[in-house]
Parts: sequence; C-alpha cells; structure tokens
Amino acid sequence: MINELIKILNRENIEWEVYWEIGRGSSFKIEKCELERAQRKYHSGIGLRVGYKGKQGFSYITGINHPKEELKKFVKRTIKLAKVGQVKFYGFSDKKPIKKVNGIYDKKIAELEFEEALKMGKEISQKESELREKYGTGYTFSGRLAFGVAKDGIANSNGIEMMEEGTATSFSVYIVKKDGKVGSGDYYKASRILMNFEKELEIGLEKALQETKLSYNAKPLNSFEGELVLEPHSVASILELFISNLRGDNLYHKRSKFTTVGESVATEPFTLIDDATLEGKIASYSFDGEGNPGQRTVLVENGILKNFLLDETYARLLGMENTGNAVRDFRTSPHIGTSNIIVDGKRENLEDFEGVVIKKVFGEHTANPISGDFSLTVELGYIVKNGELIPFKDSMLVGNVFEFMNSIRAVGRKEEEIGAFISPRILGIGKIV
Repeated sequence: MINELIKILNRENIEWEVYWEIGRGSSFKIEKCELERAQRKYHSGIGLRVGYKGKQGFSYITGINHPKEELKKFVKRTIKLAKVGQVKFYGFSDKKPIKKVNGIYDKKIAELEFEEALKMGKEISQKESELREKYGTGYTFSGRLAFGVAKDGIANSNGIEMMEEGTATSFSVYIVKKDGKVGSGDYYKASRILMNFEKELEIGLEKALQETKLSYNAKPLNSFEGELVLEPHSVASILELFISNLRGDNLYHKRSKFTTVGESVATEPFTLIDDATLEGKIASYSFDGEGNPGQRTVLVENGILKNFLLDETYARLLGMENTGNAVRDFRTSPHIGTSNIIVDGKRENLEDFEGVVIKKVFGEHTANPISGDFSLTVELGYIVKNGELIPFKDSMLVGNVFEFMNSIRAVGRKEEEIGAFISPRILGIGKIV
C-alpha cells in the first residue's frame, strides 16, 4: 500500500515525504498486588508531508491498508493544506549511507504470545503479594510490565526509502508505606531485549524498598548551601533544563542561553553526549524521523559547547551539520528530540562521598529553561555522616542551571541507566531551603 501511495505522489508536481509505522504492544498493570489490567493494543498509520511552492502541508491517516481512491484523497488534502497554510518549506533530507544499529530487535519479544506475557504479569503480582505478607499490610505494592514491537519506515522524493523493526520492554515497581507517615520508592527499567524478569523483580523490589524506608523516615532539611552530590535521577531533572538550550529550534528563535559552538558552558570535568548508535539501548536507531543517519554527537566536551541538537529544517536554517535528532510518530511532523543521553567527564570516586546527597527531585516542568532558574522539590535526599544515612525530603533545591553547570567538580565512576539517560553521580555546589 505504501508503494501505491508513492506512485500517486510521483504523479504530482510536489516534493513529498511518507512516514509510516505499524506495531503492537501488551501491557499489564498491577495494583495492590492484584493484576488489575491486561491489554493488547495495535497501532498503524501514515504521515505525509509535501512541499509546494515554498510551503509545507502535513496530514496523516490511521491504518496502512487503504483503497487507491482514499490514498488519492489523502494526497490531495495534504497538497491543499500546503497551498492554504503558512508553514514554510525548507526541503526534505537527501539520501545518505545508513549504518545499521545492532541490538534494537529481539525475536523473543516479537514472538512473545499474550498468554505468556500475562503469565509474567501474574508472577509479578504473586511475588509482590508474598512481600506484602512479609513486610505487613502497611506496604502497598504496584507495578507495570509492557512489551512492544514496531516497524517504521520512511520514503521521500529525494530517493530515501528505508524501514527498521524494533522491540522494547519495560518494567516498573512502586511501593508505598503508609502508617501515620508516608514513604514511597520506585524502580524502572527499559530494554530492547527480553529481560530476566525474576532477577529484575528482585533488584527492583530491593531498591524500591530501600527508598521507601528512607522516605518514610525522612524529614525536611534545614537550609544548606555548599558542596553536594546529585544522584542520576536528579541529574536528569537538572539537565532537562540545560538540554533545552541545546536544541537548534531554540537557538534559531533566540530562546537559548547560547549563541555558538565553542562557548564555555560548564566546568572542565563535564562532558555530555547524545548517542543513537549504542547497541541495544532503548533510544537507539539507525535513522531518525526524516531518514538521516542516527549518530553519536558530542554536545559538550570538557565544559565546551561542541554541537547543537538538529533536525533537517534547523540544520539548514543555521547552516550546521544535521545531527539526526528528528523524532516523530505518524501523527506528527518531525521535531527535535534526543536519543540516548550520556554524562561523562572527569571520573572520581563519589560513592564514598560524605555530605548532602540529592536522590530525586520533581517540578522541573515549572522551571524557566531560558533564565535557567529552578526551584525543585526534593522527593528524597540524605546526609551521609560516618557511614550513616540521614534521610530528608520536602525541602527545595533552588538555583540556576547555568551556575550549577559551572560549579561541577567531578562526575562519579559508577553509571546508572534510567530509560534513555545514562549518568553517574555529579558533585557540584547547590542550595537547599
């Protein structure tokens, strides 16, 4: 059916780009140790962009299989949107060599029967039920399990025509202890390959229980300003503000703190990388949403800004090399996003750090990415003193992301993978109120 659509498009005096996807997923929700929901969903559709006399039109249809007449109407509608619209057209991607990224498809996930996945979900709920009996009724256990497989493809009038199939699975557990006071903890893991869920469940429950116990006993911390360590979860929250300033659209529209590569944007120990080529990682891909090769892009190296995140449009507008960071689904036009984000740099042993450690914060969506000012609620932190952990929460971590980046003294040696974010601890200067 995609070939039929391409034939129709080639008869029109336009430039065009077709993006399509088809996939299915199974998900299981566990609440209070009971399997509350089990479902399988299917999705498919086609997104079409056309360029006509310097303007762009976009529309989509759900489903892949459509009669020829319906496809003709789809094309005519999209061309009409270009004619009457105000979105400027800057051209589609040219054909380039694509190097396949390994490890993003697992046959075991693709062929996993729903009944077999359901059995895994029931095993998780049974295990959590056993733990509730062990730790008492004051604990509530919840979890999610998901599997998915999808094919996505792209073709355009510049000769691009490619398709890739990928799989994914994710597991999470959430624990609450409520007995006068409230404490909570969680764990999340995503993978392209089928996990050992029995082992992963043991690891997840252990870590979530440790967090829950700390959170249950935590109190607000008195004001503090000075050297502290951010654990990977809180590093991700802080860097969300920073990375917003590295997007090419924000640079072009002057919504970024930065103006050009070569600027000093952090201290020498800090390096930041976006890498779509990592084997087996959840955000890896061979080509992006416009057909450009996925690549490894050093964004910041030893504190110096080296690259911005770019798609085809903003690479052309800024006169820079495309970094392959166009993300999308069939319902949307491409926009700039990230693949796997990696924190690297001057490694030191921060596991034995004694002092203030911030494990998790929330509220980054309320911060100002342009000014960099933030005021984040500490979901969980602790003070390490003589090997003892003194937990705290509900205080506020306040500051400015650009000032923090220029206060970084070291990054840790031990990395943690949180979805598509890979980071060790970071040592810097912060303020808690």
